[in-house]
Amino acid sequence: MKAVNFFEDLPEEGAVEVVEEIAEFAQGAVRIERIISGGQASNENFWYEQEEHEWVMLVRGQARLMIEGQEEALEMKAGDHIELPAKLRHRVESVSQDALWLAVWVNERRI
Repeated sequence: MKAVNFFEDLPEEGAVEVVEEIAEFAQGAVRIERIISGGQASNENFWYEQEEHEWVMLVRGQARLMIEGQEEALEMKAGDHIELPAKLRHRVESVSQDALWLAVWVNERRI
């Protein structure tokens, strides 16, 4: 068994967001991802509305998330984290070019 460093082997900053699954448990009911953002934001009228619960932490950079029903965007900085229940509509208003996320997904139907 070998330890893997979360900050190693990062792709170069760029226009493409990279999502990497780094662990999976309970036949896919729980998965952990590293998300490397390069300044991408959600399209203007696009909302995420996922079937899974998501916990996400901004490890590096800054971001603004819009949660449906809230008037103002949530400002996030490195170290901030949030739980996004399944079906909660949300979108990424803006994200810095150096943003690095840690996301944990839970699909209760598979547990």
